[in-house]
Amino acid sequence: MERRVVITGLGAITPIGNDVEELWKGIEENKCGIDNITLIDTTNFKTKLDAEVKNFDEEKYFDAKQIRKLNRVSKFAMVAAKEAMKDSKITKENTDFNKIGIFVSSGIGGLDTTQEQCEVNFEKGNKRVSPMFVPLAIANMPAGNVAIDLGLKGESISIVSACSSSTHSIGEAYRTIKNGYEDVIFAGGTEASICEMGVAGFENMKALSTSQDKTRASIPFDKERAGFVFGEGAGVIVLEDLEHALKRNAKIYAEVVGYGATSDAYHITSPDPTGEGAARAMKRALEDAKIQMKDIDYINAHGTSTSLNDSTETKAIKKVLEDEGCSDTVKENLLVSSTKSNMGHLLGAAGAVEAIVCVKAIENSLVPATINYKVKDEECDLNVVPNKNIKKDLSYVMSNSLGFGGHNASIIIKKYKD
Repeated sequence: MERRVVITGLGAITPIGNDVEELWKGIEENKCGIDNITLIDTTNFKTKLDAEVKNFDEEKYFDAKQIRKLNRVSKFAMVAAKEAMKDSKITKENTDFNKIGIFVSSGIGGLDTTQEQCEVNFEKGNKRVSPMFVPLAIANMPAGNVAIDLGLKGESISIVSACSSSTHSIGEAYRTIKNGYEDVIFAGGTEASICEMGVAGFENMKALSTSQDKTRASIPFDKERAGFVFGEGAGVIVLEDLEHALKRNAKIYAEVVGYGATSDAYHITSPDPTGEGAARAMKRALEDAKIQMKDIDYINAHGTSTSLNDSTETKAIKKVLEDEGCSDTVKENLLVSSTKSNMGHLLGAAGAVEAIVCVKAIENSLVPATINYKVKDEECDLNVVPNKNIKKDLSYVMSNSLGFGGHNASIIIKKYKD
């Protein structure tokens, strides 16, 4: 018998808030976390803006030894996971820690460490490369470090699928609990790749916005969009078997009811321009949830602010609507926004943070706006909730993530009812 899977804990560190409360307050206030890059010298770069985690006091969370031996990407994951643990009120007295999994992903891992140690190798020779290089840099270490820090001994998995990584992690965690393999899973993602190599790589493929106007850099669905804004941060969600949550009297935020994943099998960086792959991911999620697109009240879109992504995702959503024979009224009532307008693109952490936004949207009956929107694009003709949040009771919310390599993932979160 399949089990119901609920959300009982949330943790986040983002460019608009260093915990979930601050994150949601930033969404309510239409806060923009985009600012001048401070993590690197941008003299030789066209890219001048990013979305950094601000006022991150490492000493508040870690001792001196941990600060030296942890990459920023693991630190973010551990901070978010600790908040999620505290929020969930899970303890060794009410939960078997051997049955708590850790599905925490990163799209890139410790890229700054890779850059740093390559420089050491070239300048000083291979004997000077740090023995901590590999443990600091590899993408699975955030999951490993969360497990060690919290003492969680179930499955420990790090799914690397670019910008879909943390949505895949949440979806696979949902399936794992649904089928009885774990009682609880800490699922999500983390990213901290704003370094010279990261910015150079994305800039040279012309993926980044080079706007120097903070309000016109990350502008999803706007006709003048011209690239994404590099972001960083982490999001972790506690997923739990419903019966287990009820037994320990946990607060239940919402229920995960659908998950779909597909591949474009088209191109290493560009999405299939027809939107067919993303549409199939959404359809699979709907089938899993046993609902139709007309039941979805709000979609938190991938919405990166790149020309191809936003038009392709619009086509994908419209394709699902059309294939299901939805009326023009259903299309008009479907609200679709991108909170990357607030936070930039957190890459492998994006889906997890956006899932948290979806949970808070359900809890507060509030649909987040796509902020800094000015110029309508005929190719992005859905209701993108321009500039002003909308009060609305939400029953079903979908969150989409689309990654380089053609990775597509959609999850559906439902307002919890007994």
